[in-house]
Amino acid sequence: MNPLTALYGAATALRNTLFDRGGLPSRRLERPVVSVGNLSVGGSGKTPFVIALGELLKARGIRFDVLSRGYGRKTRGVLIVETEGNAADFGDEPLLIARRLGVPVIVGESRYQAGRAAERKFQPQLHILDDGFQHRSLARHFDIVLMTERDFGDRLLPSGRLREPLSSLGRADAIVLPEDFFAPETMLKNFALQGKLIWRMKREIVMPAALVAPIVFCGIARPQQFFAQVRAAGIAPAAEVEFHDHHAYDRSDIERLLAMRGNLGAGGFLTTEKDAVNLGSLQADLRPFAVAALSLTLHHPADVVDAILARTVFARIISQ
Repeated sequence: MNPLTALYGAATALRNTLFDRGGLPSRRLERPVVSVGNLSVGGSGKTPFVIALGELLKARGIRFDVLSRGYGRKTRGVLIVETEGNAADFGDEPLLIARRLGVPVIVGESRYQAGRAAERKFQPQLHILDDGFQHRSLARHFDIVLMTERDFGDRLLPSGRLREPLSSLGRADAIVLPEDFFAPETMLKNFALQGKLIWRMKREIVMPAALVAPIVFCGIARPQQFFAQVRAAGIAPAAEVEFHDHHAYDRSDIERLLAMRGNLGAGGFLTTEKDAVNLGSLQADLRPFAVAALSLTLHHPADVVDAILARTVFARIISQ
């Protein structure tokens, strides 16, 4: 095993112990906080889950905001995401969430300060904390952790992709698993899942009208998964181009893609919603241009919302 993995694991364990014993403080907002997070680095579906949960809360008439670090942004401090803004100012995922949900999304290095700003300006009944499982400096009332099948056999960074050991699932309230992954009873016991709420989700990609031999490109955590979904939908790419996660596209990237189209005789370009956000106005130069949308459906969605409300102080708040 990589010795750095052991060192990382020891540091993570010490940090969690300090939070558990009060050596490191967790600041509490006035309104309940529901955290959506995971154990691994990228690619578990946190952003589409936040959007799906947000739609369920909106259907119940619940006022909420989303608190995010704003990963990849070039700005500092607490900012309210402007839907007509750009990823450089707010981060690609907060901008996508704001556009899809139409609710306040606040970014800040300190999610506590972001939450305080939200409470002053928007008077929410509930906060959703995006990618919050490791952000323990903000107290939360309900922790949701998204898992993939790969996570159960993975290792800690840097040997693997796990940010925390699987034993950390012990502090989660609900575990979200892919609908086609059924963990055996022994696994539930070994990984602290026994007695937890287990929710199922279905992730689907909605393809636009088929392009003829498009150049398919993306800058996401698990690009090969996207490419496989495109092929499974019956689209035969002229080329598949991979950029790093949260890639900030520039003119040289556009010129590269256009040159590939000319060389290959491709029929256009196809990418993800997150990449479309990161392209900004540059996407106007990629024609024909299409976006594949990722949707996430929760099994028994009413039960999901009921469980969250029952385990927070939300019921008391809305009755006042």
